[in-house]
Amino acid sequence: MADIILVTGGARSGKSGFALEQAEKISSKRLFIATCPKIDEEMSKRVVRHQEERRGRGWASEEVELDLARVFKRSTNQYDVILIDCITLWVNNVLHKYDLEGTRLDDAVIKQLCLEWLKVAKTFKGTVICVTNEVGLGIVPDNELARNYRDLVGTCNQLIGSMATRAVLVSCGIPLVLKDGL
Repeated sequence: MADIILVTGGARSGKSGFALEQAEKISSKRLFIATCPKIDEEMSKRVVRHQEERRGRGWASEEVELDLARVFKRSTNQYDVILIDCITLWVNNVLHKYDLEGTRLDDAVIKQLCLEWLKVAKTFKGTVICVTNEVGLGIVPDNELARNYRDLVGTCNQLIGSMATRAVLVSCGIPLVLKDGL
């Protein structure tokens, strides 16, 4: 059964760097799952910056925008650590897919989709580190789409947090342990 670690925080809080360091302490057999779609030049530059951060540090990498369960189904013996960066963008990708299909994504559906890959992830014989943003600490967004997105991310964060053995909030580059053990 997997050891699941949730790492959360605000934008540019240091959560990704913290998650990388934690994974590197666990094992040299590790996989980085990037969920970020390259939708424009600015996002492509961010992806390159994150790739540079991992270069030469022994990471295998894979881009997975939607099907996180697939990673765990086929990576059971290759890796000791799988780091997903980030859940927030995974929710964005799912929301975008539903929008293209003309379907509204609600809490019940995102919870089911998140639970589907989490159930498979729990069968992984290693550590799963999930990086996410804490998007609900700011002002209430002024439009329905942004409010729905904030709520969907919050739903996933709660679900992952409830299944995690460890949860860490990173603020100003400082890790604050929220949960240590079930």
